Amino acid sequence: MPRSTPAAEPRRAVVGVGRVAMWKGGSVWIGRDTGQAQPHSHHAIQITLAAAQPFRIRGAAAGAWQQTSAAIVMPDRPHLFDGCGHTVALVFVEPETLAGRELIARHRQHDVDLLRDEGLAARTAALHAVFEARGTDVALVEAAQRIVEHLAAQSTGPQAVDPRIARVLDRIRERPDAELTLALAAAMAHLSPGRFRHLFVAQTGISFRAYLLWARVGLAVARGMAGDSWTDAAQQAGFADSAHLSRTCRRMFGIAPTMLVREDAAGQNRV
Repeated sequence: MPRSTPAAEPRRAVVGVGRVAMWKGGSVWIGRDTGQAQPHSHHAIQITLAAAQPFRIRGAAAGAWQQTSAAIVMPDRPHLFDGCGHTVALVFVEPETLAGRELIARHRQHDVDLLRDEGLAARTAALHAVFEARGTDVALVEAAQRIVEHLAAQSTGPQAVDPRIARVLDRIRERPDAELTLALAAAMAHLSPGRFRHLFVAQTGISFRAYLLWARVGLAVARGMAGDSWTDAAQQAGFADSAHLSRTCRRMFGIAPTMLVREDAAGQNRV
């Protein structure tokens, strides 16, 4: 009787093979073989830039798919994205920064706005060239920041919120994995918990807890894409477990973190 052949292990879904690099107030996610994300929304402004072939994007509530090489999405606006299997860069800018405030002022009329800036193509090409050349994270960040500064005519560093809230935002961005309760954050801002809660929402547009989750999911994705297992990345970023990270990532980005593959680990499954 012939021996049965073991069933092949199913390949997990992949929606991007690439890298993630972060700076205080922003990040760049860039990769090839970029697929489609489910409807989602996240706290940052999203600048989406194709390397050569266009992608598709649209608001989640209504409207048809738009095919383009450059688009911007306003913060906390549900949308859908499809990289169509091409190489695409997503640059995220937090709305609390001066650059973020300026981008919102210029594009707030639309959830998703197509970009037709004459100076954008060369800067986009430079960003993708760093990726193709396997440049350093520092080089990726610098190329992405030049794009933001061009579109916003503002530096990527300074913040545009009340200094008391800025102090807490800086603390979260520096150590999103550290334990930080609302009471501790309020004390850091020299405010009562109730007043801090109100001022935080007024200045950022989201709750303290929601912002903390946003910062933590970014850290977890960055660590996972840097080579940590997704289980370790979740724990190091302050999530209860990898399932909590997966749920949060799906809500904010429309994908599970395991659908992202680090460029030099393509073809390998990491748990």
